[in-house]
Amino acid sequence: MPQATLARPQDSTGAFAHLLKSWRQKRRLSQLDLALASNVSQRHVSFLESGRAKPSRAMILQLSETLEVPLRERNDWLTAAGFAPVFKARPLDDPQMSQVMAAVNMMLTNHAPFPAIAIDRAWNIRMANAPFDMLMGMFGDDLWARVGGSQRNLMRLFFHPGGIKPYVTNWSSVAPLLWHRAGREAEALGGQEMKQVLFDLAEFQDAETLWSAEDAALVPVLPLEIEKDGARVSLFTVIATFGTAQDVTADELRIESLFPADEATETLFRAMA
Repeated sequence: MPQATLARPQDSTGAFAHLLKSWRQKRRLSQLDLALASNVSQRHVSFLESGRAKPSRAMILQLSETLEVPLRERNDWLTAAGFAPVFKARPLDDPQMSQVMAAVNMMLTNHAPFPAIAIDRAWNIRMANAPFDMLMGMFGDDLWARVGGSQRNLMRLFFHPGGIKPYVTNWSSVAPLLWHRAGREAEALGGQEMKQVLFDLAEFQDAETLWSAEDAALVPVLPLEIEKDGARVSLFTVIATFGTAQDVTADELRIESLFPADEATETLFRAMA
Protein backbone atom coordinates (compact mmCIF):
# COMPACT_ATOMS: atom_id res chain seq x y z
CA MET A 1 0.00 0.00 0.00
CA PRO A 2 1.56 3.36 -1.02
CA GLN A 3 2.44 5.75 1.76
CA ALA A 4 0.65 9.08 1.97
CA THR A 5 2.81 12.17 1.48
CA LEU A 6 2.31 15.54 3.04
CA ALA A 7 2.31 18.58 0.73
CA ARG A 8 4.93 21.15 1.58
CA PRO A 9 3.75 24.67 2.26
CA GLN A 10 4.30 27.11 -0.59
CA ASP A 11 7.56 29.09 -0.47
CA SER A 12 6.06 32.46 0.44
CA THR A 13 9.43 34.04 1.25
CA GLY A 14 10.60 33.71 -2.36
CA ALA A 15 7.38 35.20 -3.74
CA PHE A 16 7.63 38.22 -1.48
CA ALA A 17 11.33 38.67 -2.27
CA HIS A 18 10.53 38.85 -5.98
CA LEU A 19 7.79 41.45 -5.44
CA LEU A 20 9.99 43.60 -3.22
CA LYS A 21 12.89 43.61 -5.66
CA SER A 22 10.72 44.26 -8.72
CA TRP A 23 8.93 47.23 -7.09
CA ARG A 24 12.20 48.67 -5.80
CA GLN A 25 13.64 48.52 -9.31
CA LYS A 26 10.43 49.93 -10.73
CA ARG A 27 10.87 52.97 -8.47
CA ARG A 28 14.54 53.19 -9.57
CA LEU A 29 15.90 52.90 -6.03
CA SER A 30 18.98 51.05 -4.83
CA GLN A 31 18.81 48.87 -1.75
CA LEU A 32 20.58 51.66 0.13
CA ASP A 33 18.05 54.24 -1.09
CA LEU A 34 15.17 52.09 0.09
CA ALA A 35 16.86 51.36 3.41
CA LEU A 36 17.42 55.04 4.16
CA ALA A 37 13.92 56.09 3.08
CA SER A 38 12.20 53.38 5.14
CA ASN A 39 14.49 53.50 8.19
CA VAL A 40 15.59 49.90 7.71
CA SER A 41 19.14 48.61 7.48
CA GLN A 42 20.48 47.89 4.01
CA ARG A 43 21.53 44.47 5.26
CA HIS A 44 17.92 43.63 6.16
CA VAL A 45 16.64 44.86 2.78
CA SER A 46 19.24 42.65 1.11
CA PHE A 47 18.22 39.65 3.22
CA LEU A 48 14.54 40.21 2.38
CA GLU A 49 15.23 40.40 -1.35
CA SER A 50 17.39 37.29 -1.30
CA GLY A 51 14.85 35.32 0.73
CA ARG A 52 17.26 34.87 3.65
CA ALA A 53 14.90 36.77 5.96
CA LYS A 54 11.12 36.50 6.32
CA PRO A 55 9.30 39.86 6.62
CA SER A 56 6.90 40.75 9.39
CA ARG A 57 3.50 42.17 8.55
CA ALA A 58 4.60 45.58 9.83
CA MET A 59 7.75 45.49 7.69
CA ILE A 60 5.71 44.71 4.57
CA LEU A 61 3.43 47.68 5.19
CA GLN A 62 6.40 49.92 5.97
CA LEU A 63 8.33 49.07 2.80
CA SER A 64 5.27 49.17 0.54
CA GLU A 65 4.38 52.61 1.90
CA THR A 66 7.90 53.86 1.17
CA LEU A 67 7.72 52.50 -2.38
CA GLU A 68 4.23 53.98 -2.88
CA VAL A 69 2.84 50.59 -3.84
CA PRO A 70 -0.91 50.78 -4.65
CA LEU A 71 -3.18 49.19 -2.07
CA ARG A 72 -4.23 46.33 -4.36
CA GLU A 73 -0.59 45.31 -4.75
CA ARG A 74 0.10 45.74 -1.01
CA ASN A 75 -2.48 43.02 -0.48
CA ASP A 76 -0.51 40.89 -2.95
CA TRP A 77 2.66 41.50 -0.90
CA LEU A 78 0.92 40.37 2.27
CA THR A 79 -0.54 37.29 0.63
CA ALA A 80 2.82 36.37 -0.90
CA ALA A 81 4.41 36.50 2.56
CA GLY A 82 1.69 34.35 4.12
CA PHE A 83 -0.42 37.08 5.72
CA ALA A 84 -4.08 37.97 5.20
CA PRO A 85 -4.85 41.00 3.01
CA VAL A 86 -5.49 44.22 4.91
CA PHE A 87 -7.14 46.54 2.40
CA LYS A 88 -10.72 45.90 1.28
CA ALA A 89 -12.03 46.57 -2.22
CA ARG A 90 -15.57 47.73 -1.56
CA PRO A 91 -18.03 48.21 -4.45
CA LEU A 92 -19.12 51.79 -5.05
CA ASP A 93 -22.60 51.07 -3.70
CA ASP A 94 -21.28 49.68 -0.39
CA PRO A 95 -22.77 51.60 2.55
CA GLN A 96 -19.28 52.30 3.90
CA MET A 97 -18.47 54.07 0.61
CA SER A 98 -21.39 56.47 0.94
CA GLN A 99 -19.30 59.47 2.03
CA VAL A 100 -16.73 58.80 -0.69
CA MET A 101 -19.47 58.60 -3.31
CA ALA A 102 -21.09 61.74 -1.93
CA ALA A 103 -17.81 63.59 -2.46
CA VAL A 104 -17.42 62.21 -5.99
CA ASN A 105 -21.02 63.08 -6.87
CA MET A 106 -20.55 66.57 -5.50
CA MET A 107 -17.42 67.13 -7.60
CA LEU A 108 -19.05 65.81 -10.76
CA THR A 109 -22.28 67.73 -10.26
CA ASN A 110 -20.65 71.00 -9.26
CA HIS A 111 -18.37 70.90 -12.28
CA ALA A 112 -21.35 71.31 -14.61
CA PRO A 113 -21.83 72.75 -17.19
CA PHE A 114 -18.45 71.26 -18.07
CA PRO A 115 -17.74 67.50 -18.43
CA ALA A 116 -16.29 65.42 -15.59
CA ILE A 117 -15.84 61.70 -15.00
CA ALA A 118 -14.61 59.28 -12.34
CA ILE A 119 -12.37 56.52 -13.72
CA ASP A 120 -10.48 53.55 -12.28
CA ARG A 121 -6.84 52.66 -12.95
CA ALA A 122 -7.72 50.95 -16.24
CA TRP A 123 -9.48 54.16 -17.35
CA ASN A 124 -12.92 52.58 -17.13
CA ILE A 125 -15.55 55.25 -16.57
CA ARG A 126 -17.24 54.49 -13.27
CA MET A 127 -19.30 57.69 -13.03
CA ALA A 128 -19.96 60.67 -15.31
CA ASN A 129 -21.88 63.92 -15.14
CA ALA A 130 -24.57 64.99 -17.62
CA PRO A 131 -22.32 67.32 -19.68
CA PHE A 132 -19.91 64.44 -20.37
CA ASP A 133 -22.74 62.18 -21.50
CA MET A 134 -24.04 65.03 -23.66
CA LEU A 135 -20.59 65.48 -25.22
CA MET A 136 -20.36 61.77 -26.00
CA GLY A 137 -23.85 61.89 -27.48
CA MET A 138 -22.41 63.94 -30.35
CA PHE A 139 -20.80 60.75 -31.69
CA GLY A 140 -23.91 58.58 -31.77
CA ASP A 141 -25.91 56.44 -29.38
CA ASP A 142 -23.90 53.37 -30.40
CA LEU A 143 -20.49 54.93 -29.59
CA TRP A 144 -19.64 52.60 -26.69
CA ALA A 145 -20.87 49.55 -28.58
CA ARG A 146 -18.61 50.49 -31.50
CA VAL A 147 -15.45 50.66 -29.39
CA GLY A 148 -16.23 47.41 -27.54
CA GLY A 149 -15.17 46.30 -24.09
CA SER A 150 -17.22 45.28 -21.08
CA GLN A 151 -17.14 48.83 -19.66
CA ARG A 152 -16.98 52.36 -21.05
CA ASN A 153 -13.22 52.85 -21.40
CA LEU A 154 -11.40 56.08 -22.25
CA MET A 155 -8.53 54.39 -24.06
CA ARG A 156 -10.98 52.51 -26.28
CA LEU A 157 -12.83 55.78 -26.85
CA PHE A 158 -9.68 57.40 -28.25
CA PHE A 159 -7.75 54.54 -29.83
CA HIS A 160 -10.30 52.05 -31.13
CA PRO A 161 -11.13 52.45 -34.85
CA GLY A 162 -14.78 52.98 -33.92
CA GLY A 163 -13.95 55.80 -31.49
CA ILE A 164 -13.51 59.55 -31.77
CA LYS A 165 -10.11 59.73 -33.50
CA PRO A 166 -11.57 61.13 -36.79
CA TYR A 167 -12.97 64.10 -34.87
CA VAL A 168 -9.84 64.99 -32.83
CA THR A 169 -8.25 67.76 -34.88
CA ASN A 170 -4.95 67.77 -32.95
CA TRP A 171 -4.63 63.97 -32.89
CA SER A 172 -0.92 63.95 -33.74
CA SER A 173 -0.21 66.03 -30.63
CA VAL A 174 -2.64 64.45 -28.18
CA ALA A 175 -2.45 60.75 -29.06
CA PRO A 176 1.23 60.14 -28.16
CA LEU A 177 0.83 61.87 -24.80
CA LEU A 178 -2.30 59.89 -23.89
CA TRP A 179 -0.82 56.57 -25.01
CA HIS A 180 2.41 57.02 -23.06
CA ARG A 181 0.62 58.41 -20.02
CA ALA A 182 -1.50 55.24 -19.92
CA GLY A 183 1.62 53.12 -20.30
CA ARG A 184 3.47 54.95 -17.52
CA GLU A 185 0.49 54.61 -15.19
CA ALA A 186 0.15 50.92 -15.94
CA GLU A 187 3.83 50.43 -15.12
CA ALA A 188 3.86 52.65 -12.03
CA LEU A 189 0.63 51.22 -10.59
CA GLY A 190 1.21 47.62 -11.59
CA GLY A 191 -1.98 47.83 -13.61
CA GLN A 192 -2.42 44.56 -15.49
CA GLU A 193 -5.89 45.67 -16.60
CA MET A 194 -4.50 48.72 -18.40
CA LYS A 195 -1.66 46.69 -19.89
CA GLN A 196 -4.28 44.37 -21.39
CA VAL A 197 -6.22 47.33 -22.81
CA LEU A 198 -3.04 48.70 -24.40
CA PHE A 199 -2.22 45.28 -25.82
CA ASP A 200 -5.70 44.96 -27.33
CA LEU A 201 -5.49 48.42 -28.94
CA ALA A 202 -1.87 48.28 -30.10
CA GLU A 203 -2.72 46.56 -33.39
CA PHE A 204 -4.78 49.57 -34.48
CA GLN A 205 -2.06 52.16 -33.85
CA ASP A 206 0.43 53.88 -36.11
CA ALA A 207 3.70 53.48 -34.20
CA GLU A 208 5.28 56.54 -35.83
CA THR A 209 2.43 58.78 -34.71
CA LEU A 210 2.51 57.49 -31.14
CA TRP A 211 6.20 58.22 -30.78
CA SER A 212 6.24 61.79 -32.15
CA ALA A 213 4.01 64.38 -30.53
CA GLU A 214 3.75 67.48 -32.71
CA ASP A 215 4.04 70.91 -31.06
CA ALA A 216 3.30 69.33 -27.67
CA ALA A 217 5.56 71.78 -25.77
CA LEU A 218 4.30 75.02 -27.33
CA VAL A 219 1.41 75.54 -24.88
CA PRO A 220 1.27 75.39 -21.06
CA VAL A 221 -1.48 72.73 -21.09
CA LEU A 222 -2.24 70.72 -24.22
CA PRO A 223 -5.99 70.75 -24.91
CA LEU A 224 -8.09 68.11 -26.59
CA GLU A 225 -9.63 69.68 -29.70
CA ILE A 226 -12.75 68.05 -31.16
CA GLU A 227 -14.80 69.09 -34.17
CA LYS A 228 -18.07 67.43 -35.17
CA ASP A 229 -20.86 68.70 -37.43
CA GLY A 230 -19.55 72.26 -37.29
CA ALA A 231 -19.29 72.31 -33.49
CA ARG A 232 -15.76 72.73 -32.11
CA VAL A 233 -14.64 72.29 -28.50
CA SER A 234 -11.24 72.63 -26.86
CA LEU A 235 -10.79 71.10 -23.39
CA PHE A 236 -8.00 70.34 -20.92
CA THR A 237 -8.07 67.99 -17.94
CA VAL A 238 -7.40 68.41 -14.22
CA ILE A 239 -7.06 65.19 -12.19
CA ALA A 240 -8.00 64.69 -8.52
CA THR A 241 -7.40 61.66 -6.30
CA PHE A 242 -8.10 60.66 -2.69
CA GLY A 243 -5.03 61.56 -0.64
CA THR A 244 -5.59 59.15 2.27
CA ALA A 245 -7.42 56.24 0.65
CA GLN A 246 -7.44 53.01 2.68
CA ASP A 247 -9.76 51.12 0.36
CA VAL A 248 -8.60 49.64 -2.95
CA THR A 249 -11.55 51.05 -4.91
CA ALA A 250 -11.07 54.54 -3.50
CA ASP A 251 -7.31 54.32 -4.01
CA GLU A 252 -7.79 53.58 -7.70
CA LEU A 253 -10.53 56.14 -8.32
CA ARG A 254 -9.62 59.34 -10.15
CA ILE A 255 -11.73 62.39 -10.95
CA GLU A 256 -10.98 63.93 -14.35
CA SER A 257 -12.53 67.37 -14.72
CA LEU A 258 -12.50 68.89 -18.19
CA PHE A 259 -12.20 72.67 -18.45
CA PRO A 260 -12.72 74.89 -21.52
CA ALA A 261 -9.42 75.89 -23.13
CA ASP A 262 -10.92 78.91 -24.89
CA GLU A 263 -13.82 81.31 -24.56
CA ALA A 264 -15.75 79.79 -27.46
CA THR A 265 -15.84 76.38 -25.76
CA GLU A 266 -16.91 77.93 -22.46
CA THR A 267 -19.70 79.83 -24.18
CA LEU A 268 -20.88 76.71 -26.01
CA PHE A 269 -21.12 74.55 -22.89
CA ARG A 270 -22.85 77.27 -20.89
CA ALA A 271 -25.37 77.75 -23.69
CA MET A 272 -26.01 73.99 -23.92
CA ALA A 273 -26.65 73.88 -20.17
